[in-house]
Amino acid sequence: MSLAQLHYTSVPAESGGSGVRFAAVTDGIGRGLLEEAGRLLGYEPPQDAPARPTDAELADFPQAFSHSALSDGGRLLARAVCVGAEPGGRRSAFHTHAVLLPPGEGLPDGALPITAWNSPHWAATTPESGVPDPLDSLPASGLFYREGLIGFAASRTPWLAGFFAGLRAVAEDKEDQESDSTQQIVLVERRSADVAQWIALAGHVLPAASASRLTFTTYTRRPHDARQRILGVLPADARGLAELPHRFRVLDCTEGAHEDANGSRDSWAETAARLWLAGMPELFKEAAALPGGRFHPGALAAVALRANIDPGSNARAEAADWARNHARALDDEQIRMLVGALCAPNGTGRTTAETQALADLFAALAGRSPDTVTAPLAALVLTEAVRATATADTEANHHSDPTPAPDSAPRELPALPELQLRSLSPEFKQRLGVELAFELRAGISADLSGTGPDTSRPVILLRIAGILGVDCTELLPDLADRLAAALLAEPESAYTPAVQTALEDHFELRVALLSALDRLAAADPSAATRLLNRTTLSLQGVQSLPHLRMCAEAPAPWSVTGLTESGGEQDRVADLAGVLRAAGVSPFAEPLVLRTAVRLVWADGTPTAGEARRMLGETGSDAHRSAGTWTTLVAAALGGPGDDPDAPDLAHDLLRSFPEKLEPRVRSALLLLEFAGALRAGRAHTGWIVRARLLRADAEPVEQGVLEQTLSALARQLLSEERPNGELYDLIHGGDADVLAAYDRAAREDTTRERLRTVPAYTADCFIAWSSFPGANPAWDRTRTALLDKVLRPVVRSLPAGDLAAVEESFGRAGQHHTEEFRAWNRPGALGRLGLALRRRTG
Repeated sequence: MSLAQLHYTSVPAESGGSGVRFAAVTDGIGRGLLEEAGRLLGYEPPQDAPARPTDAELADFPQAFSHSALSDGGRLLARAVCVGAEPGGRRSAFHTHAVLLPPGEGLPDGALPITAWNSPHWAATTPESGVPDPLDSLPASGLFYREGLIGFAASRTPWLAGFFAGLRAVAEDKEDQESDSTQQIVLVERRSADVAQWIALAGHVLPAASASRLTFTTYTRRPHDARQRILGVLPADARGLAELPHRFRVLDCTEGAHEDANGSRDSWAETAARLWLAGMPELFKEAAALPGGRFHPGALAAVALRANIDPGSNARAEAADWARNHARALDDEQIRMLVGALCAPNGTGRTTAETQALADLFAALAGRSPDTVTAPLAALVLTEAVRATATADTEANHHSDPTPAPDSAPRELPALPELQLRSLSPEFKQRLGVELAFELRAGISADLSGTGPDTSRPVILLRIAGILGVDCTELLPDLADRLAAALLAEPESAYTPAVQTALEDHFELRVALLSALDRLAAADPSAATRLLNRTTLSLQGVQSLPHLRMCAEAPAPWSVTGLTESGGEQDRVADLAGVLRAAGVSPFAEPLVLRTAVRLVWADGTPTAGEARRMLGETGSDAHRSAGTWTTLVAAALGGPGDDPDAPDLAHDLLRSFPEKLEPRVRSALLLLEFAGALRAGRAHTGWIVRARLLRADAEPVEQGVLEQTLSALARQLLSEERPNGELYDLIHGGDADVLAAYDRAAREDTTRERLRTVPAYTADCFIAWSSFPGANPAWDRTRTALLDKVLRPVVRSLPAGDLAAVEESFGRAGQHHTEEFRAWNRPGALGRLGLALRRRTG
């Protein structure tokens, strides 16, 4: 057939033309099609091109060899070149020779458009007759021979995978190739011939239909306006394109490769690059014939492996997944060859994803393929599970070298097809067990950091050891201790499915672990409670496990209000009894259960003095002494508030129950509390002030609640009419500011004021006390004067005459002079107060 042609050229300015024109056109091409083609056939010389280039310089000008889609479904294949300068030298002249390919048709003999690059039939001048000469074909130039393309691919290694990743997106794009929604590939090269070689590489990778439709131009000055899918640009015209990644995939081959230039997230593209670098592009056709098609990463990786080309760990994982999904479509020999390739040593290491894919492939093939096929795969899976370590970024960077660093942490192990592994022959398992025994035992004994994968690793290895017949019995106690510590530290992450399965299936490990947890629960019961509440760990079995069973029965934490959810009062001593019953052993037989129970019930603090006294009474001192919980009882006594009525009685019980355990300071503090109780009960012997001072000195630093208890009780007794003779004298002359302050506070309490109003004898007694020893010391003078003026006077002034007479009558028993002093003090005006002061001075 004869190809329809167009010759499009620049028009000299002096001719008065529009600047460009069709110089020769095959008959029958419509005007609309010519107008559309005219927008695709222009040519702009490079930015730095000379205005009047020499012949040698013209040879270096880029060729704009393009293949473009037309609106009618046809294609336009064109070559545009600079042919010199227009007359006058004000701008360059160009000539474009193009052929029209009707919809559904291509070049003769199915040749790809790119093969016409530099074909000798391209014209650089307009036919003299003004009519294009007949053109039957565009024979290839010979540039794109196989070895030449392989060499070119090797010279562009850093950008190959990135180019193929973009090419795959082009081929899989179901939208129109020139749609604004599709990404264009920009190849930055200094020579348009190199761009042509890139497009020739694409022709070997793409299916024939996709390759024949692929639009491109080897050179454009205006990439933003170009509609082809592959654009060749010079470095000067590439500025800013990389900032538009949604539209352009830029591969700048004139500089070092960018971070993502190799398409590292596309294992198919990486495998495609490796095939070219191995000099075997014909394998693309072989992959196209396999299930999944040419662009399936697993199919392409499978043909690469069978050709002894290592596609990398991620692609190997894809190949294993592909084989698993298409195992029924493959014959035994194909599976045998692929399994052999997957199991062969490689220089890039294996990631978790690859090892898991191999394990899944083994599970799919076991029982369906001969043991001679699956045995190497089983050996590899087990060996990798035992020995594999990798750096964290191996999983993220598919293209990076995944060889583990010497100090890298163990990575997560794959889920192993245990049922299939157990079905292997005893001879095979015994041989593999001998080979892996050292690594298995070392992995089981390795330290744990407490995170999920690390706790999974040793129990998986223990299960593998069981499959292979490797005896690890002596390792169980240490493994159980390490697992127990990890579980208590981080229950959710450490109690992995692998750990759960191991405990369900491995009786000896379960017994050892629960025993270790029970021991640790005695030291940290709150952590054990958290473990049992946040996991499904079961305590069913024949072991006693008293501490763990108490943790399982631990009551919910107390509310701030001290009420249960139903509104009733919480009884923590009753809760303690319930927790002790859950232990299943007596605290006398196993004293530490009492300590665990106390820590569980009072995990948020210390018992109150009343609770501690009930505990001591119900349990007895011997159990607390053995369990060490007597210190909790002491803390309850000394750490309570200053108004706790049970603290003095608890102090008395503690002094009687644990005399040999109490250090001197603590003993003195408890004696202070006991003394406060004796004062309140009226049982304290005389010499209160002196005794309080001596005990306080021995108990320093005295707890605030203990001090408040003692001072409050002492002050109230000093305000009593039954105080022994001499106690008020000791208060006044002792000079203890804290006791005086407590006395002042007690005198101002409402109970004291009420008694002053209702008991005349008490009113008279307080007047006598607060009028005594004027001038003894400034502190006493300030205290007594304030009490007389601020407390007693308002009460006396409010008394009715009968009550006031009763007060004066009470003075009679203490001496007539007190009555006269009281009357003088109570007389209104300054004169009465002055007369009282004068009388005291002379009295």
